[in-house]
Order: sequence, then C-alpha cells, then structure tokens
Amino acid sequence: MAKFKTNLELSRKADEMRNVEVQLDFTPNALASVLYRQGDTVVLACCTKESKLPRWFPRDATKGWVHAEYSLLPGSTDSRFRRERNGAKGRTQEIERLIARSLRAAVDLEALGPVALNIDCDVLNADGGTRCASITAANIALRLAVRRLIASGDCLPSDLRPTFEQRKEGWTAPSLSAVEQKNHEMDVIPHDLAAVSVGLIDGDVYLDLDYILDSNADVDMNVIKTSDGKYVEIQGTGEESTFSAEELSALLAQADGGMETLFQMQTDVLNEAV
Repeated sequence: MAKFKTNLELSRKADEMRNVEVQLDFTPNALASVLYRQGDTVVLACCTKESKLPRWFPRDATKGWVHAEYSLLPGSTDSRFRRERNGAKGRTQEIERLIARSLRAAVDLEALGPVALNIDCDVLNADGGTRCASITAANIALRLAVRRLIASGDCLPSDLRPTFEQRKEGWTAPSLSAVEQKNHEMDVIPHDLAAVSVGLIDGDVYLDLDYILDSNADVDMNVIKTSDGKYVEIQGTGEESTFSAEELSALLAQADGGMETLFQMQTDVLNEAV
C-alpha cells in the first residue's frame, strides 16, 4: 500500500516544530509540576522529593538520585489504554528507564547531595513523540524543583551541608544569596536537557513527528541531547527500511534545529520562575 503524500497532508513545514505551551505549577501538591503541550501531545510532569534515599544507598551517602515513572492515561489514546495495575510493562518500562537515565545524565548527583527526586510523567493525550515530550517536560520540572530545594536549604553545596551530629542538635540551614543559589543550581544541572523525534518519509526528513507522520515513517528516531551539544541517547529504527550515513546526518541536523527551539523555550519559561 502506498504511503500518504506528506506534502498534501502536513500542516507545517518539514523542519517546523509543533507549537509548545508550558504551564508551571499546574498541580499545587508537587514540589514542581509542568503541564506541557507539544501540538496535541499533552504531558503532566510532577517532581516530588522522597523522604529518604533508595535503600541500596549507603547511610552516609553524599550524592542523590533521580528516578522517573511514565504512564499513558486511559483516555490519552483513540481507544482506551488499560491501566497497568501490576507495574510498568514492556514499552512503558523502556520509556521510564529512558527518561530516568536521561535526567541523571544531565544532573551532577554529587552536587545534588543526598536527595532523592521522583519525576512522574503522565500522558494526558498522545499524538506522537510522548517520550520526547516527557523528557523535555521532566527537565523543566526537575530544574524548578532543584531551584526550590536550594532556596529552602534542602540542597546545599557540599561544604555547607550539616553533619549527622549537627542535624541531631537542630541545625539551621544557611541562607544563600541569589548569586550563590544560581551558581549552585548550575552546579547541580549544568545544562538543560531536551528530546525531539525526527523521521524519514519517502526520502524526506521531518521534524517532531506527530502520530500520522510517525506511523508513516520509513525511519524514525528519538534524539536526546543537552544544551551544550552533547548527546545522551539516539534511538533510530528503520521500519521495514534502511538508512544511510548521509541520511543519519540529515536526521541529526534536523533534530538540532528542534533542540534550539526547545532549549530557548526552557530558558524563557524558567527565567522568571521561582
């Protein structure tokens, strides 16, 4: 069966991102939350602080941990997606691991200190690129959460952290200046993180695949990168097709354009956030 003609179906240019909208603190209970829209894909990312580090950490641990969970809500797809009552399976588990290791790659866990953070990414509506949207949304929520932990004295530079004895004696966290807070934030998360999908359809390269584009792609690829230009992960698959080194280069170049948009968006959203 012939694939659809993308030049007739596509409502945006091949190198054009879908519109991105971000609402901070969508839910008040999380340390930080982000309602993230990328086209018709909608993700709620919530960051919460755990009461203690994972059980496998030593009691005197000096570094922290970042974990992630991901789920498609029942009404997020055109037919009801059944809840995974007994834990994540298959695709869900693979995406959770991708999000978590991407976030940890962008965070200095020693600078974070002995703090455990969870990022929950719930897809409210799925129209392609849910894992990429979740990673970008999670990074925004994570940075805002870290900023707030620093302001509250729960995330401090190593030389200002209390000893066990000081905590027992009713230690009071020192106050950092605005400059010191910003410097420590940049120590914890030196560079922002974002992800975007790209694909090959009938020999042409497309950016930010929605469901229609993704389901018709000969090659689809998820690219995760930090704002200093370093790759965290590249997931590229030929769907009953192959791709050349030249096509791979073209896909990565197209992804770079989308990354610039996403990194600038994150800077704009977080510049005034507290």
